[in-house]
Amino acid sequence: MEQNKVAREQQIAVFGESGSGKTVLLSSFYGLAVEQLLSGTEQFDVLAVDSAHGRRLHQNYLGMKNSAVLPMTNRFSATSYAFSIKRKPGAAARVRRNVPEELRLVWHDYPGEWFEQEPSGAEEAKRRINTFQALLGSDVALVLVDGQRLLDNAGEEERYLKHLLTNLSTQLLKLRDNLLQDDKPLVTFPRIWLMALSKADLMPDMDVTDFRDLLVEKAGAELNKLQGVIATFVEVPEALSVGDDFVLLSSAQFEPEKIEVTKRVGLDLILPIAAMLPFSRYVRWALAMRKGAKVADHLLRVARPVADFIGSDRLHALLARLPGPIGKVVALIGPLLMQTVLDLVGPKVLDMHEEAKAKHDFLAETLTGFQLELDRGDGEKVLLRSRA
Repeated sequence: MEQNKVAREQQIAVFGESGSGKTVLLSSFYGLAVEQLLSGTEQFDVLAVDSAHGRRLHQNYLGMKNSAVLPMTNRFSATSYAFSIKRKPGAAARVRRNVPEELRLVWHDYPGEWFEQEPSGAEEAKRRINTFQALLGSDVALVLVDGQRLLDNAGEEERYLKHLLTNLSTQLLKLRDNLLQDDKPLVTFPRIWLMALSKADLMPDMDVTDFRDLLVEKAGAELNKLQGVIATFVEVPEALSVGDDFVLLSSAQFEPEKIEVTKRVGLDLILPIAAMLPFSRYVRWALAMRKGAKVADHLLRVARPVADFIGSDRLHALLARLPGPIGKVVALIGPLLMQTVLDLVGPKVLDMHEEAKAKHDFLAETLTGFQLELDRGDGEKVLLRSRA
């Protein structure tokens, strides 16, 4: 489908060592969506843009569900998976003129082996660089912390955590010179890096605050180093959040000869995190900037579709004639954008959601529903968002 037919595309980059559960996580996410068990799928369909990718992921899911067979991992294989989120056929809707009715998520899976081993040759080294370049359009990155590895190092968790974060920092530094032209920082780069506990079902007594505290206590210095390394990639590093947000993820409950795929943790938050987490932070960062016009313009344009779909009619009209220079943008729509942000982080979001539902406004209902999911994740101590 053409990009101009997509109302909003959000990309998410997923990093984790081999065996950390990336393939299982993605397969469970898509399988639950196909079976209409993922939150929100009573209202919309999640469809793989590439049908072959969709069948492969669904096959993985069915193998876990019906035969307790884990999917095979594709070593050194980097794949980007695109999913469209579309209103169910026949559902009542308020369609805005010239506004597409599709959201899209692009999931970039970065091979874990590339954080653990050096490239075997020039071709693989080039593929690694090209893979990372492909995910530069992501606003959100997930760094998976393997719950099994934490259990294996119980009482000495710092051994694993320090190794994980140091490896990530080291490999990013090795890629840096190939990604930055003339050492010029990037405007477009993942600016929100969440720490995610994968296989959270193995640690049922750990909530997201406990996970945060464990990381900070055992590997706070390494987390700071990772933030410093990532800051060297971006123009205006003040518009960057590394290790300030945390989430628990579990693809299923695993038992001997049985995998309960419906007993998951955090998978319902994947779409809301990708679509909505950058919104309020990007607006705040952009409107607080005194320098970095290109960055501010990029941040506002990422946030624009959300404000467009859920903002007031006045805001919608102003966004339709969004000017180029950042100073004019701030003067014209800054206060209204900030009010939209405040509405979405307060109790008013529920009213906005109900109003969108009553009007059959698919995009506004979906995005406000995503925001409510994030709030629910906070309340259930599965998600911990930065308040900065």
